[in-house]
Amino acid sequence: MKRLLILVSALTLTAVVPAVGQPTQRIGLAAYLQAGYAGLKMNLTQAAERMPEADYDSKPSSMTEVRTYGQIFAHVAEAQFSGCAGVKGAPNPNQGRRLEEELKTKAEFVQTLADSFAFCDDVFASLTDATALEFVPQGPREFVRSAPLVGLLAHGSEMYGISTVYLRAKELVPPSTERERQPRGR
Repeated sequence: MKRLLILVSALTLTAVVPAVGQPTQRIGLAAYLQAGYAGLKMNLTQAAERMPEADYDSKPSSMTEVRTYGQIFAHVAEAQFSGCAGVKGAPNPNQGRRLEEELKTKAEFVQTLADSFAFCDDVFASLTDATALEFVPQGPREFVRSAPLVGLLAHGSEMYGISTVYLRAKELVPPSTERERQPRGR
């Protein structure tokens, strides 16, 4: 929880602190979550595509509880299907499946990740500042709609960070680092 609060605080500060000499831009909760989702979707999709097929079963450790590169993306997809199903009040399309165990090829992992984003796209796209504060059932409790979405963004960001370690171990540049290195147009 502490890690989540630090992440959300850091993201909030970077989103709301205006550049020196720039007028203040007001960004609501829905727009903030939508921008975070778009960035996360881009990072995870590009990271999944970047690793060669031959390295999809690699791990940075021989420990059995450490996920393979591919399993990272299956894990993200499972979380997104579950989380967005809860927010939608719809059935989880992958209920009862163990994607981390079922998927074997890069194409399967990449497609499943894309399917999970497609399942979540309308949840984030339809979000407004008002609906972000509406309560939705999550098991025996109710949370404001934005709470599980913040959780999905935090979890996905953590998994993206882990994937960058795997990429760097194979001497590949993570997508976000590559974009940061590109010259910015003026």
